[in-house]
Amino acid sequence: MSEKLIELGKKAAAEKAVEENVKPNMILGIGSGSTVVYAVNKIAEMNKEKDLNLKCIPTSYQSYKLIIENGLNLVSLDQFPVIDLDIDGADEIDKNLNLIKGGGGCLVQEKIVASNSKKFIIIADFRKVSKNLGENWKKGVPIEVIPMAHVPITRKLQKLGGKPVLRMAQSKSGPLITDNGNFIIDVDFGIINNPSELNDKILPIPGVVDTGLFLNMAFKAYIGQEDGKIVILKK
Repeated sequence: MSEKLIELGKKAAAEKAVEENVKPNMILGIGSGSTVVYAVNKIAEMNKEKDLNLKCIPTSYQSYKLIIENGLNLVSLDQFPVIDLDIDGADEIDKNLNLIKGGGGCLVQEKIVASNSKKFIIIADFRKVSKNLGENWKKGVPIEVIPMAHVPITRKLQKLGGKPVLRMAQSKSGPLITDNGNFIIDVDFGIINNPSELNDKILPIPGVVDTGLFLNMAFKAYIGQEDGKIVILKK
């Protein structure tokens, strides 16, 4: 499967999701990742054709820049704490629309925006879909942690059966720093048969900010296929 075909599938899924769900006067959550770029481009195109009076809340510095660069109206969660629609990508989607997110390092802000949205929809390509979390996404569950606690948290995650790795920055020495000033530990738990139980064990660990397990949050997922068609997954 060529990268070009995968990108065409992502673009088709993103545009379909925008066309079917974005309405005038909405408060929109704008997610992060490569597929979201196509969604924002489509939103901007629709907005230029007819002023939709949209207000957009970013989940990361990337989505902040996308909103600005596309001439959309940037607002904050302080101003609009209830969001009509949040559009975001995912690293993996299981049969129940549970997600692993955070491969791009924005999981906490993404979860905050998603949890304050009336409707949360996912856009992705076929490679992200699996029966159970951990089947296709092999980089582990991202967990954002307070930096001073990362060593003891790592030990506790090992006791839960995980294989934790501190995520390192790509272009500088040292760990990746999130938009919130924290570290991310990626933890391989293998196939996750009960993501809710796992999440409940991780969250109480002191120093854990949040996990990349997005459970019972997504309303619908638009999946771009190998042949250019789109499959819509619902709960």
